[in-house]
Amino acid sequence: MRHTARVFQSLERQAMRAKSTAFIGLGRMGSEMAFNFFSKTFAESPDTRFVVCDALPTSAITFRQNFMAQFPGAHIDIVLTPKEAVHASQTVLTMLPSSPQVQTVYSEANGVIPALQSLSAAELARSLFIDSTTLDVGIARSVAAEVTSAGAQMVDAPVSGGVTGAKAGTLAFLVGGTEGAFALSQPILTHMGARIIHCGPSGAGLGAKICNNLVLGVQQIVVGEAMLLGQKLGLDPRILAGVINSSTGGCWASSVNNPVPYSLADKSPPCERNYEGGFATALMLKDMLLATDVAASTDSPLPLGKSAQNFYAETLRHRPDLAQKDFSSVYERLEQMGRED
Repeated sequence: MRHTARVFQSLERQAMRAKSTAFIGLGRMGSEMAFNFFSKTFAESPDTRFVVCDALPTSAITFRQNFMAQFPGAHIDIVLTPKEAVHASQTVLTMLPSSPQVQTVYSEANGVIPALQSLSAAELARSLFIDSTTLDVGIARSVAAEVTSAGAQMVDAPVSGGVTGAKAGTLAFLVGGTEGAFALSQPILTHMGARIIHCGPSGAGLGAKICNNLVLGVQQIVVGEAMLLGQKLGLDPRILAGVINSSTGGCWASSVNNPVPYSLADKSPPCERNYEGGFATALMLKDMLLATDVAASTDSPLPLGKSAQNFYAETLRHRPDLAQKDFSSVYERLEQMGRED
């Protein structure tokens, strides 16, 4: 009888786990991504269960309160460790600040990988992990290798589109992993993004994201330089932005994220909100450091990338208040430098 009861409890736990999705990391990006995914999934399957976990328990509590206020019938639990999240959920999504946090969540005690050791072979085969953190490619591949060696599946799926895209559900996911893992992740990522791109094997998504942000980081600085120079030459910012955006200098950093307030007639970039609500300057510096590190390890020249990295670092040394502001706020440092000359 006891054996029968244990088998029944195990099957019941597996059935509950199959209906549950966990989200670990509820910062500015993660909370918006989780909200979109949970709301769309709940609309399709009201019996789905959700689990949230964050290093700051208050973030998980606040998220649950906000979600339940809009979806009172939803079932959403809070756990304190990634290990608990894995035991509760067959699918686990993570959105963390950088490499150290990924190593903590996946590899350390009470983390994902130790939790996998207590699952059955059947549970492992059905377990999927999606990490959307932008981190070191080598660490991402190492973590993925540990997860897949345990018998589960994993993809790296960093995003492009920022907090605005996360809120609107229009992110682009750059996915690295096997064809099978990508196929499993695609319907999940579709609830949070508009474009899902399979870039190749493990780490390929991160490689694509790092290259993209390398371009973006350089562009945002030079757009600020051009906008400041144009005003010193007597040009109206709206006219100058219009010229750039309809000419060969056109790019997202100018047409969507222009750093000069009211230079875009039909948009409201972060500069019009005191640079709040965008992609933090500190995170852009992190991404530029990732690019220069991986370039050094692959003997790839990065003259502009290194210069841009140095400028972001120099900006935060002189203006630490810009660390959590949108990275287009480097324009304020350029203005300051112009006054100092």
